[in-house]
Order: sequence, then structure tokens, then C-alpha cells
Amino acid sequence: MSSEAKNFALIGAAGYVAPRHMRAIKETGNNLLIALDPNDSVGVIDSYFPNADFFVEFERFDRGFDKLRRNGKRIEYVSICSPNYLHDAHIRFALRNGANAICEKPVVLNPWNLEALIDIESEFNSTANCILQLRLHPQIQALKAQIAAAPKDQIFDVDLSYITSRGHWYFTSWKGQDNKSGGIAANIGVHFFDMLAWVFGDVTKNDVHIHSGDVAAGYLEFERARVRWFLSINSKYLPDTAKAAGRTTHRSLTLEGKEIEFSEGFVDLHTRSYEEVFAGNGFTLKDARASIGIVSDIRKIAPKGLTGEFHPFCSLVQD
Repeated sequence: MSSEAKNFALIGAAGYVAPRHMRAIKETGNNLLIALDPNDSVGVIDSYFPNADFFVEFERFDRGFDKLRRNGKRIEYVSICSPNYLHDAHIRFALRNGANAICEKPVVLNPWNLEALIDIESEFNSTANCILQLRLHPQIQALKAQIAAAPKDQIFDVDLSYITSRGHWYFTSWKGQDNKSGGIAANIGVHFFDMLAWVFGDVTKNDVHIHSGDVAAGYLEFERARVRWFLSINSKYLPDTAKAAGRTTHRSLTLEGKEIEFSEGFVDLHTRSYEEVFAGNGFTLKDARASIGIVSDIRKIAPKGLTGEFHPFCSLVQD
């Protein structure tokens, strides 16, 4: 990584994940010069970059961005933490202005959005980097090595469940609107689907059993795995052990019935992601193809109900 500090802009400064990006910019020794969000609840900036310029209107942000360039402070990276449906527009803004992008997941909602951005990267000779942080988790890297070392014809049985409780606000916000968030599979599950494709290879089958505003579940087959998955933001589906412990999140990945423990080690993954970008090892738009294809298909597949290989938690869901 170069010792010379890089200049950053940030779009979506009031978002849930924005502080992780601010921290990553700070911990990698770089500068946040300018930020944008229509919501002005961004006091968290003071903890990292109190001198950063802040705008609530894109047009004024654009003007400030250009003024910095004309004053010899070129923005080299734009961190994008905006609502999912705006990611591709904000990546285009970065690339067309000669900056590289670092974008939160899901980088786009549809495969065709991804292909258009790949073309624009070539046109403007800039790069869009994706946050695919589970690929950097030590336990997931160990799992990938384990699968690679196993006999090539071995197919593994995997169960994935992720429940992260959200309140009523979720459905009023953009996150509760499928055309803006991509639905629950994209909004809270896309990084798990990326991890599964990275570890187990290309997807060959995609069934959906349940798909509603607060829960989605299905079955995926990869080259090396059969995966039953369950995602929800509804706390009533938390296992009793989680409820008894007062936990509002449950995350489980089992391989052949054995738990793969990866609940810890998430805190520094955004900083690690930034370090990899600066080292020339950032995750590309092409790396995101598999997971974006999976969640895009999930939105279009008609749920088949409790038939076939469904996740055990599906039995908890009432019509």
C-alpha cells in the first residue's frame, strides 16, 4: 500500500454501514474530503473526519467535488453506501469523474446493471471495487481450503440460516421496498450467497420455498454443495437459545451437520477490504456476478412452498 494518503468522497454518509467505511478510510491513513446524504444525521463524521465538507443535495456535492479537483485535490476514491438501487448511478458518477469506486453490497440489483458498469470501467479507465467481506474472513478462507482439498467428486450438504431482527421502521424505509433494496435476499443475504459461490463453485439449481417481506428461504445447488438456506428479519424465528441469551441475531452455517463458527471476526473486515483494494487485490464487478445473479433470480422465481429440500426453519413460517 502506498504511503501517500488518498483523497476520498463518500456517498450515503448517514447510512447504517457508512461508519465502517469512515473507519476503514481513517485506519488506512487516508482522507475523507467530501460527503453526501439527503439525511443530515451525520454527526458520526466528527469521530473520523470533522473537517470533511458535507452536502445534502447531489448538485452541490457535485459542485464541491469539482471545486476540489480544480484546486488540486483530486478525489481518487468514492465510497458508496447509498441505497442499493442507487449504487450503479453513483458508481458511474465516480468512474466518469476519474475516481475509483468502493461500493457496498449488493453492488447492483440486476446482472445487466453489472455488465453496463464493466463497460464503463473500460471506457474511463477506472475501477469499481466491491465489498465482499466474507471472502476475507479467516474461517471462511479455511472452509474454502478444506473444500478445495476434498475429493473433487464430493458434494457437501450445507445449511445456512441468518436472522437479524429489524423493527417496524424497516418496512417504511427504502429497505422494505423490493424495487429499491432488491428484497430480503439481496439486502441481508447477498454476501452469504457470494461466499457460497466462492467456496462451492457455480450455481446449478435455484429453488425458492418462501419469499415475503420479512423472510425468504430456498435451496441452491452448486458444483460442490447442496444448500438449504433461510433468511429473516423477524425476531420470532430466532432459535430459543438465541432468545434465552437475549440475542437479536442468529447466524449459522453447517457443513455435513457440523457448525462452521464464523460469528466473530467481522469488525475489521471493511478495513481489510480497503487494504486489499490499495494492494491491487480488490474484488471486482466480475467477482460479484454469481451472487447478483442468484439474488436476481430469487426475486423472479415463484415460491414452491414446503416441498423438496427446504430448510427446517421453514416449518416455523405460517401463511
